[in-house]
This record gives sequence, C-alpha cells and structure tokens, in this order.
Amino acid sequence: MKKRTIALLIVFTMVMTCFAACGDKNKESGDKGNSKKLSIIATGFPEYDLARAVVGDKANLKMLLKPGAESHSFEPSPEDVINIQKSDIFIYGGGESDTWVKDILKSYKNEDQKILSLMKMVDPVEEETVDGMEAEEEGHEGHHHDSDNHDDHDKDKNDGHDDHDSDKAETEDEEEPEYDEHVWTSPANAIKIVNEIEKSVSKMDPKNKDYYKTNADKYIASLKDLDGEFSKIVKEGKRNTLVFADRFPLRYFVEQYKLKYFAAFPGCSAQTEPSASTLAFLINKVKSEKIPVIFKIELSNGNIAKAVSDATGAKVLTFNTCHNVTVDQFENGTTYIDLMKKNLDVLKEALN
Repeated sequence: MKKRTIALLIVFTMVMTCFAACGDKNKESGDKGNSKKLSIIATGFPEYDLARAVVGDKANLKMLLKPGAESHSFEPSPEDVINIQKSDIFIYGGGESDTWVKDILKSYKNEDQKILSLMKMVDPVEEETVDGMEAEEEGHEGHHHDSDNHDDHDKDKNDGHDDHDSDKAETEDEEEPEYDEHVWTSPANAIKIVNEIEKSVSKMDPKNKDYYKTNADKYIASLKDLDGEFSKIVKEGKRNTLVFADRFPLRYFVEQYKLKYFAAFPGCSAQTEPSASTLAFLINKVKSEKIPVIFKIELSNGNIAKAVSDATGAKVLTFNTCHNVTVDQFENGTTYIDLMKKNLDVLKEALN
C-alpha cells in the first residue's frame, strides 16, 4: 500500500514539475545577477540539524518530517517530492525508513543535484536482537530488509556520499543484510557526517567555503567535547548496563561507549505492546542487577517503562535518540547537541 501511494505521488509530481519548471525559467530570467542560495532538503531532524550547523544562513534548508511526527512512518507529500527534485542537495538517512527515496530518485534526472546518505558516510552495523527483546515481525509497515549500505558501501565510504546515478540504479529485490539506520546516535559518527556535509556544500558553493569550514570545525569541536563527557561518565560509572523499556535505536551509541543493553524492541519496530515474556524479562533484569533507572525514548507514551517501573521501583527517564523534536523545540532552535547534553545527566544517573 505504501509503495502504491509513493508511485501515485511520483506520477502526480512529474506532471506538477513540468508546470513548475516553466515558472522557474521565468523567475530565473528576472533574477540574473542575484546571488542564489543553495537549496537543501533534509528528510529528518538529524540530517537537518547537522546540515544547519554547517550552512547557517547561507543556504535555504528545509526538513520534510514535521516536528513531533513519527519518523519511521513518514510518507512524502506531492510538494515534498517536487522540493526534492528541485533541490541542489538532498540529504536522507538511507535506511529502512527511507525506502521510498529510491522510487523518487528513479523518477527524474537532475545531474547537477547532490544526493547524500548518512549511512554511506559511516561504517554501518547490522541490526541485532539481544536477550529478552521482542522479535521483529516480518513484513510490517515501515520496516524493510534493505538499505543503502550493502555491497557498495566499501566503494562509497571513502568519499562519504553517493552519486545520483548509483542511487537510481539500486534495486530492491536482492536479499541484503539489515543495517541499523540510526547512525547519528554516535557522536563519532556525527563528526563524520558533519565533515562530509561540509565537503559537499563547499564544493557546490565555493564562494562560501570558508564560512562552511569554520562552522563545521566549531560544531565538530563541540561534538568532541560531548564525546569526552560521555566517555568520562561511562568510565566513572558503577555499572555498564542500560535497560530500555521501549524501542532501542541506540546501537551506535552503546557500541561507541562499550555499554551493554537490554530493550523491549529493535530500533525501527512498529510494535508497541511487548509480550508477557519480554515484560517479565525486563522486570527480572532490573531486579536482579538492581538497575536504578529504566529508559523510554522521546515522543514515546512510556507505557512499557511505567509498567516495569511499577514492578521494580526503578526510575523512568527519557533518553533522546534525536529522531525528531517537538514543535516547541523546533521553533526554539533545539539542536542535536542540546538533546545529547540532556543525555549526559540521565546516563550518569543510570550508571551510578
């Protein structure tokens, strides 16, 4: 059903784009001599915020995902598809939640456009199911067993981005490993992503390259400070196990800091109700290891965490995965670093 919706959107958008192109030509003929800002479209908050840190006010940057919305079930509108087609740079995650992107990229040709996938900027890891975790249901909406990172990853990881033509040539029929798409949750990966975004925007807009480089260096310095604070908390902690009574999209985070974890669901799971055995496992784990804090993630109803808390007395805290922000946070300019700094306090409490 989702693929059919995307297909209809593409047909509709191709027609609308023809009309829009005529308008653009007329507009451009009257704008000659003016400095044109780069147009950048980002699918979600991580892509948007890390790009924002680099481009500042020198580019027109738009986030497709609405603040407060569920990122895994996002579907583009006809206007979104048109904006993607007309953009100078399109940035997306590249994982299971973005399978709709391939159909859109195959629907048009824009050789001047730069396509950036976060998963091709880092070394991806395969998703895993740990003890007690609810097994993923096959074929549920919004989760597919393909991504932009598979056999061509080694080819692309050196330059940190993918070419438009190679994206359009990918097929969805091959059996591929399922990679965790939440690459931004590791500050080390965020540094790589910022570096690659800076290289791309500087190449496309060389007159502002010094501005972009200065912004990127400043943000990377903040990310390195953040990394150091997380490392210090983990090193000084009394324990190294985290319990998430929720989805767990933080595989890259725990890998970076060598933390153990238990959770109700994988990161992209559409399930909201755990089985009795999963709930019992989490409760027993919290009791047996005397875990003082259990986590839920942002924008979650927290029902599972409350149930575990009621049974164990453990405190419920929110760990920000940076998937998205609320409307108020977006309007107030909340950043990736702002959200991760909040995680410093809750992580310290959980490990002590």
